[in-house]
Amino acid sequence: MYTFGATGIMNALDAATGAVVWSRNVAADADVKVPYFGFVSSPLVAADTVIVAAAGRLAAYDIATGNPRWFGPVGGESYSSPHLVTIEGVAQVLLLNDRGATSVAPADGTVLWEHSWEGGAIVQPALTAEGDVLINALGMSGGGGMRRLAVARGSGGWTVEERWTSRGLKPHYNDFVVHKNHAYGFDNSILACIGLQDGTRKWKGGRYGNGQLVILPDQDLLLVLSEEGELALVGATPDQFTELARFPVIEGKTWNHPVLVGDVLLVRNGQEMAAFRLSLEAR
Repeated sequence: MYTFGATGIMNALDAATGAVVWSRNVAADADVKVPYFGFVSSPLVAADTVIVAAAGRLAAYDIATGNPRWFGPVGGESYSSPHLVTIEGVAQVLLLNDRGATSVAPADGTVLWEHSWEGGAIVQPALTAEGDVLINALGMSGGGGMRRLAVARGSGGWTVEERWTSRGLKPHYNDFVVHKNHAYGFDNSILACIGLQDGTRKWKGGRYGNGQLVILPDQDLLLVLSEEGELALVGATPDQFTELARFPVIEGKTWNHPVLVGDVLLVRNGQEMAAFRLSLEAR
């Protein structure tokens, strides 16, 4: 198990006992300062390497020994995490930072391609069904908008083309999801849906504060956890905003993702955690 804390300490732990196998000070290794809100990256295991984002700079370590493998280019502050994707058959790690999007080879950190869009990022990038990349940037009052990139590999290397930029969906620090050629997420504090063909907004509705959501793709539903600790089911369809159910599940400011494990729903915030058993539909 690999953990990365707000002060920049990464630990490899024995999953059975919790004993520390190795530990690194990533902030010192990568020569970066602790950002204002601390380091928030989730560790990414890719083959025999574990990768974290030290603010806007990637740092990779050998999973067995903790020895440094490589460090990516400096990218200012970022609260996003390294994201493993495959584009045109090539595995690569994406990171959104102050400068835009950077893609590197997971084995040695070689930069494959970059795209400039200043503003910083907190949420994760995503891929469309066609293999294009969806990224976001921040604005003065929260989310700044979304952009679709066409990434291709040719004889001269990688190319990146902007297909569109949209302000129809402006994620701030609330992740968005992609479902059936549409993106759903928080336009700052209100849910919104945009089409991926041109970024046009399809609908906007439902006030859930700075909540989080996950997609239930087989049911065309969004499972939304509001900032106030309410759980809502919202239709993941582009025709209109439809809230199907809403009820309180936890008290206090809630900024954390809900998680489904089988038929158990887990929700938490900074004070408490709750689990709910969901009855399965009879078949």
